[in-house]
Amino acid sequence: MLKKHCKYETQIENGVLTVTLRGEIDHHSAVSVRTEIDSLIYELRPQKTVLDLSEIDFMDSSGLGLIMGRYALMQRIDGELTLKNPNERIVKIFELAGLGRIVKIEEDAEEIGAEDAEENTEKESKK
Repeated sequence: MLKKHCKYETQIENGVLTVTLRGEIDHHSAVSVRTEIDSLIYELRPQKTVLDLSEIDFMDSSGLGLIMGRYALMQRIDGELTLKNPNERIVKIFELAGLGRIVKIEEDAEEIGAEDAEENTEKESKK
């Protein structure tokens, strides 16, 4: 079985730290990613941290821990944490854990437009 470890890229702009995660977030990858993101947050003190999950294929409970730990850290420095473009499975896990009320989730306008277009195409094909 080939494991796709979590890789990431970071960008800071106008007080917003964006971390784009790729691959899988599991027990093994979460530890190193968490440590490195925390270092950046402590060093840069962003007003907002955005975790872009659009390229995450798999996430287990370690991923939830990763997210909630960064949420707590951002709260301690009077910042906010936002999740960006999580897939349906991640949103469902998040909602089942009751975390959807705590952490803000946002989607790109392009993504929303593409999803709406896809839904309209499906509706038209069913007619």
